[in-house]
Amino acid sequence: MAMMYSKEVMEHFTKPRNVGEIEHPDGVGEVGNPVCGDMMTFHITVKDGKIDNVKFKTFGCGAAIAVSSMVSEMAMGRTLDEALKITKSDVAKKLGGLPTNKMHCSNLGADALHEAIADYLQKQGKPIALLSKSEGEEAEVREPVAGCACPYCDSPVDPEGATCAPCGKSFRVCPECGKPMRAESAECPSCGAAVTG
Repeated sequence: MAMMYSKEVMEHFTKPRNVGEIEHPDGVGEVGNPVCGDMMTFHITVKDGKIDNVKFKTFGCGAAIAVSSMVSEMAMGRTLDEALKITKSDVAKKLGGLPTNKMHCSNLGADALHEAIADYLQKQGKPIALLSKSEGEEAEVREPVAGCACPYCDSPVDPEGATCAPCGKSFRVCPECGKPMRAESAECPSCGAAVTG
C-alpha cells in the first residue's frame, strides 16, 4: 500500500530549500537514525542573536528531505531561543502531517537544528542543555569541571552530570580515575581500567 504524502511534503521534497553547506558556519549539527539510515547535517550562521543563514545536507527518504527543508525555513530569521523551541510536532504540522512510520524524520530535523545551535553556543562558551529527545523536558545544566571532557564531542563537562549539555549524549564515569568515558566502552581511555556493567 502506497504512503500518502501531503502536497507540502511533496513540494519540499521535489524543490527543497536551503540545500548545501556554509563555508564557515557558526554552528554545525549532525544527527542520524541507524535504523532507517537517514542522516541530516545542518549548518547555521548567527547574527545579532538570530539565525542569519541555514543550509542542510540530508541523506535519506523523501520525508527526511522535506523535513530538513521545512526546518531550515522555519529557523531562518528566528532568535536562538525561538529556534530551540521548534518541535517535531511543529514540523509535522507545517508539512500537513506525516505518515506514522515517518514521524521520526521530523524528530531528526528538529534535533539537527538544535545540535547546530548547541554547537554555536558551546563555541561562544555558553553550553546549553538540549531538550531531552524523548521527554521534551529541559535537561539539568551542570557546570563543566576543568580537565573533564565529553568522550563524544570533547566539550568540558561535569562528570557527575552523566550527560553532555552541548551534544546531549550520556556518558559513564570510570570508577578508577573518575574521568568521563563512552557509555558503550568497556575500557577507560584515560587510565586503561576495565569497566564492567
